[in-house]
Amino acid sequence: MLGEGVLGDALAIALLESKGFTAEDFAFSHPGGALGRKLLLRVKDVMHSEDKIPKVKISKPLKDALLEMTSKGFGVTSITDENGRLAGIFTDGDLRRSIDKGLDLLKTPMGTVMSNHPITVTENILAAEAMKIMEDNSISVLLVENEEKMVIGIVHMHDLISTRVV
Repeated sequence: MLGEGVLGDALAIALLESKGFTAEDFAFSHPGGALGRKLLLRVKDVMHSEDKIPKVKISKPLKDALLEMTSKGFGVTSITDENGRLAGIFTDGDLRRSIDKGLDLLKTPMGTVMSNHPITVTENILAAEAMKIMEDNSISVLLVENEEKMVIGIVHMHDLISTRVV
């Protein structure tokens, strides 16, 4: 009977909660399963970091962003200020719009063509939460920043899909 199974599950959950057993405890006791991955896997476990992060200074010309996007392969580059803090993002969509406007790729500074308010996450959020942010905003890449607004990583939707957190 379906109703008995649901009632049994509810009783089991109530008992576990009364004993202080958390979702994280469950994940640690079942780390190989899909639920364990959803409850344990964080962005820092799947993000690309250090020299794999596409970065261009805000004062550099658009051509530098194109080269960085091509060499890193994410279809985006972070734009940083002169102190290395995140100032914006430049995507392949921004590139198409810049070309459509006839902008000079050799001279146009990034500060005039970047998107000023990129959607970012911190390294400690759950990978499943990052995936939901991507889905909700119809984007495929998230920049990972620390409290000082420094870009410390980048995560692509494909990275999350390959972990089977969805």
